[in-house]
Amino acid sequence: MSDATTSLAAPPGGRPASIRLTALIIASALFMEGIDSTVLATALPTMAHSFGVDPLQMNVALTSYLLSLAVCLPASGRAADRFGARNVFRAAIGMFTLGSVLCAQADSLTFLVVARVVQGIGGAMMTPVGRLVLLKTVSKSELVSAMAWLLIPATAGPILGPPLGGFIVTYLSWRWIFYINVPFGLLGIVLVSLFIREVREPEPAPFDVTGLLLSGVTLFCLMAALEAAGRGIGSGGLAVGLFAAAVAGGALYWRHARTQAQPVLDFGLMRIPTFRISVLSGSLSRIAVGAVPFLLPMMLQVGFGDSAARSGGITFAGSIGALFMRPFAPRLLRRIGFRNTLIWVGLASTALLATSAAFRPSWPVPAIFGVLVVIGFVQSLQFMGYNTIAYADVPRARMSAATSFYTTIQQLCLTLGIGVSAAALAASVALNGHARAMPGDFSAAYLFVACVAIFAPLVATRLDPMAGAELSGQTAAAVQAPLRMRVGASLRLLRRRVAGRIG
Repeated sequence: MSDATTSLAAPPGGRPASIRLTALIIASALFMEGIDSTVLATALPTMAHSFGVDPLQMNVALTSYLLSLAVCLPASGRAADRFGARNVFRAAIGMFTLGSVLCAQADSLTFLVVARVVQGIGGAMMTPVGRLVLLKTVSKSELVSAMAWLLIPATAGPILGPPLGGFIVTYLSWRWIFYINVPFGLLGIVLVSLFIREVREPEPAPFDVTGLLLSGVTLFCLMAALEAAGRGIGSGGLAVGLFAAAVAGGALYWRHARTQAQPVLDFGLMRIPTFRISVLSGSLSRIAVGAVPFLLPMMLQVGFGDSAARSGGITFAGSIGALFMRPFAPRLLRRIGFRNTLIWVGLASTALLATSAAFRPSWPVPAIFGVLVVIGFVQSLQFMGYNTIAYADVPRARMSAATSFYTTIQQLCLTLGIGVSAAALAASVALNGHARAMPGDFSAAYLFVACVAIFAPLVATRLDPMAGAELSGQTAAAVQAPLRMRVGASLRLLRRRVAGRIG
C-alpha cells in the first residue's frame, strides 16, 4: 500500500480484505490497551506485597493512568492532523509499549505511577487516533463492516483480562502482565508501518495551547473527583473540591472556546443531529456499561463468595456474545435501521441489565453465563450502532475533532459508571445496615444503573428514521416497511445463519 499522504478531499475506498486488515490492526492495539487495565486490577494485591505498601494505596496505579488519559485525549485529533494519523498511531503504540516495559521494571509504587503516566499518554492517542485512521481510510458504505471487525478484539480485551491476570499472578511473576504487551506492541508498529496508509489534514489548525491547558485541568479534576467518589480515595471534601475545580475549569474553557474557530474540544459538533444523539444516548448507556466491570466481579466474589478464578470464568461470557454478534450486525443494521436499533435494542439491553439484579448464589452457573452471553450479544449491536452513526454526517475535515470529542466523553461516562454504581452499592449497604455488601445490595446497584440506561432509548427516538442509511445500505422502502416485518426478517436470517454454522 502506498505511503503517500492521502488528501481528505477524496477519501479512498478499499478492497474488503484491506479494510478488514486495517480494522484488525487497529483493533489489536485497542485490545492490548483494554486488556492491560483489567489484568492490572487483578494483580494489585500481589504488587502491593512486592512494594511493601498497603493494597489500598495501589489504586493510584489505576487512577494515574486514567488521569493522564483524560489530560491528553483532547490533543489527539490535533496531533493526528499535524503529524499524520499513521505516524501518531504508531508513536502511540510505541509509547504504550515503552510504558509497559517501565511498569515491569518498577521497584516502587512511585516508579510504577510514573510508568503508568507514560502508558496513559500512549493510550490517550491510541484509541481516538486508531478510530480516526479507520474513519479516514474507508468510505461511508464500508464503515459498518469495518466497525464490526474493529470491535472484535477491542470488546474481548477488557473481559479476558481478569482470568488472564489471575493465571499470571498465580503461576508467574506479576511483571509478566506488562511484558506480554511488548510483542503485541512491536508487531503492531511493524504492521502499521507496512499496511496503514498515511492520512492528514492538508492545512492543519494550530494547536490551541490555552484550550488544551484548560480542558486538561478540567478533565483531570473531573476524573479525579469521579475516582475519589467511586473508589473512596480521600475524603468527601476532596471529591467536592475537585468537582468544584472541574466546574470552574469547564466554565473558563467554555468562555475561551467561544472565541476560537477550532477549539480543542469542539462543542459545535453537537449541532450535528446524528452526532449529538449518539453522544447523549450513548453516554447514558455507557454509564450503565461502565458499571458492569465493577459490579459483576464484586457481586460474584464478595456477594456470592466465589473465587477469583471462578468469577473470571463467568465474566468472560459477555465477550462470547459480543463476538457472536459480529457477523450479523451489518445485516441487522441494514434491515432494522440505526434508529430502531438504538431504540428497541437499547430497551432490550436495559431490560437484560435489570435482569442481572436477580442473580443469586443459588442460580446455576450455566444460567448466569447464558444471561451474560445474551447481554453481550445485544450490547454489541447497540454500541456498534452508537459508534457508527456518530460519524454519519460529520464532515471529513472535522473527523479529527469528532474522534477526540467522542472518545473523551466516552471515557468520562465509563468512569462515571464506576462512580455511580459504587455510590449506589455503598448507599444500599448503609441503608440496610449491612457490615458488607450482600446480594441484595448489588441488586439495588444494578437496578439504579438500569434506571439511568432506560433514558438512552428515549433520547434515540429523536433520531431521523433514515439516519445512517448511507452507512448501512438501508433503503427507503426498508424503512417504510413495518418494524414487525423487518424484525421478523432479521430473526429468520439469524436462524438460517446459526443453523448453517451448526450444520
